[in-house]
Amino acid sequence: MVLTWTVRIGIPDQNHRPPGHSRRAVLRAGALASVTAVTAPLAGCDLFDGSDERDRGPDPLAGLVTGALDLAARHEAAAAAFPDLAARLTPIAQAHRAHAAELARVIATPLPSGAPTVPAGGAETDDRATLAALRKAEQRGQEEATRLCVDAPASRAALVGSIAAARATHAEVLR
Repeated sequence: MVLTWTVRIGIPDQNHRPPGHSRRAVLRAGALASVTAVTAPLAGCDLFDGSDERDRGPDPLAGLVTGALDLAARHEAAAAAFPDLAARLTPIAQAHRAHAAELARVIATPLPSGAPTVPAGGAETDDRATLAALRKAEQRGQEEATRLCVDAPASRAALVGSIAAARATHAEVLR
């Protein structure tokens, strides 16, 4: 809609401007009224409050943080036990630590301060058995990340999907 007529009506003041409201003021008031008419009913629905996010319990991605730290600890323990594998396993462990840090940032939770312990069954006797166990752990982690990616909201799906892809890549590196 175009307002082409003069909106100011009345006797001019000492600055020779007529009293009343300018077109710009009328348009601002109309825009404010329309925004208020749309958002006022929504405010009662807590659409803008976000409190429902806080009341849902633990974040579904919290398990991925724990899983990433667990995988990092497994790789670090294997690199310490088999120094000839350290060049291969250390970058993977660092990637898992980076994933855990980013996930913790996204879900707004601090990383655990203590070093995670390697679960029982992580003491393989040779490097081939160690690589096979790590590969299985990576595959389980990839399956979990893939499942969570499908259920994740769009704002998190890219992060969880890239973690699933990284875990699939790690499994291939461990062949």
